[in-house]
Amino acid sequence: MMVEKLARAAWLLLALVHVMPATVLFAPDLSMRLYGVDPIGPAGILIIHRGALFLAITAASLWAIIDPSARRVCSMVVGISIIGFLGVYARASLPDGPARTIAMVDAVALLPLIFVSYRAWVRPGLTAP
Repeated sequence: MMVEKLARAAWLLLALVHVMPATVLFAPDLSMRLYGVDPIGPAGILIIHRGALFLAITAASLWAIIDPSARRVCSMVVGISIIGFLGVYARASLPDGPARTIAMVDAVALLPLIFVSYRAWVRPGLTAP
């Protein structure tokens, strides 16, 4: 049961990583503070929509806490977000600014992601109902 508590804590951490970018959906002015992007205009619209996508990732992470049967698909969704950003960031030559902060947070989030993914895909029998 201790491993299951660790798994739930890891899912909660993954949810928390995605909460701040999700808040841009509800507070578009945060796009300027967080990313240096004016919320009005094409880039701002994309950043605000990105907030909706991060809300979905947050919801998936929270869902994985209460429904172990959803953990495989949730690990894919969260993994695409984290690994996808790190790949895009690396391809852009590791720029400074807000992207570097996001990359550092995502790099730290790889640890709980690896843990929950391993539990969901390699050792699913260890998941308590």
